[in-house]
This record gives sequence, C-alpha cells and structure tokens, in this order.
Amino acid sequence: MYEAQCAVVGTVITNPVKRSTPTGDEVLSFRMASNARRQDRNTGEWTDGGTLYLTVTCWRRLVRGVGASLMKGDPIIAYGQLRTNEYTNRDGVERADLEMRASAVGPDLARCNVSIHRTKAVAPEAAPDGDPGATEPVDEDRDHDRIEDDLRESVPA
Repeated sequence: MYEAQCAVVGTVITNPVKRSTPTGDEVLSFRMASNARRQDRNTGEWTDGGTLYLTVTCWRRLVRGVGASLMKGDPIIAYGQLRTNEYTNRDGVERADLEMRASAVGPDLARCNVSIHRTKAVAPEAAPDGDPGATEPVDEDRDHDRIEDDLRESVPA
C-alpha cells in the first residue's frame, strides 16, 4: 500500500457534500484546485502554470468541522494521503482521478482571515448535577478572558 502524505494549498471549487456509507459512517467530500503562479524575473510579469485538481475526502471528526466551516471559493490547505482512483466511464474510456484522504484541513491564512470557534466538552466528572454522562456547556467568554489574561502575563512590559 502506498502512503504518500502531502499538503496541498489551493481553493475549494465545489461545495462540500456529506453522505453516509452503508455501514453508517459519514464522509464529506469536495473538489479543490491548486494553481502554480510564477513571476518572470526578467519582465516582472506573473504567469500561470498548470492546475492540480483533486477530490478531498474527510472522515470521522473532520466531517463536522469541514462541513461547518468551508464552502466553494475558500482558500485552504489540505493534508493527507494521496491515492489514484482508476475507473472506466460510461463511454468505456479509462480514467484516473486523484483523491486525498484528508487528515487535516484548514484555511490558508495567507489569503484570508478567520475567527476560531472552539467546541469542547467538559469531562463527565465536572458535570454540575452529578450525572456522569452529562456535559456542561462551555462559557467561551470566560475562556477567552482567561486566555487574554494568560497572554498579558506572558508578554514582557
């Protein structure tokens, strides 16, 4: 089995689509494109190179985060295992498609700004009513203030 891991910087070109497998697992997939641009040192002009197109598939916890965060047109960085899918189309023509089974996907902060919304559950023993299966909602403002205080303390005056 080949295990080619790589990072691809590009743009989402289709809206992510979520589906379920026959075993009940959720999978989310979308297409992305990565363009090569280079500046000609003699003329200073930018020239476009080729474009890499690939399908990115997300499994498990990545499904929820990507589904809630990304859409067509977003600049992203995707990291994962590359695979080639070979198939015959309806016209009998042999085709090959490049797929990435992503282990991490995020925004390309060189091309956009983002706000991070952290989702976290409190350990069961911290539930206020003593129910070991319950979780307590997180007070994000409290956490944000605590983080800002920590940062202020760590910065020399």
